[in-house]
Amino acid sequence: MILYHGSNVIIETPKLVQQTRALDFGCGFYTTTNRAQAEAFAKRVTAIRKTGEPYLSIYDMDENTAFLECSLLRFDGPNEAWLGYVADCRKGIQNSTDYDFVYGPIADDDMKLTINLYLSGVYSTKEAIARLKIKNTYHQLIFKTEKALSLIHFQRGVLL
Repeated sequence: MILYHGSNVIIETPKLVQQTRALDFGCGFYTTTNRAQAEAFAKRVTAIRKTGEPYLSIYDMDENTAFLECSLLRFDGPNEAWLGYVADCRKGIQNSTDYDFVYGPIADDDMKLTINLYLSGVYSTKEAIARLKIKNTYHQLIFKTEKALSLIHFQRGVLL
């Protein structure tokens, strides 16, 4: 499995870093199988941080071995379980390492308004999911533990 991480620096050795903001799946090292998504994120992060250059770090991982040796929480699409997990992570309620990996849709900027309206109580779970299901979704694979990170292998960094 080829994985991508976009940033304003090349990351040869991924680390688990405590986040200062609430993310989709809590703390962890975020990757995607979608190169275009990672490239867009690298450009966005570089513009926001106003430092570095947009880089794409490319990794590989033997998914069969990884998912056999480690625990995986998997969401195949925006459903009630996924929305609840993302909501809890964004509220700071859920940030456990009960799983080595979490896989599922990225709640990107296109989904942000819907999720915020759900969190504020404007949308019910059913209405939020109906709105989210019509969005184009990209998936992310989050490494939540050192055990999971030991299975990812840096291949190269690319300046965008």
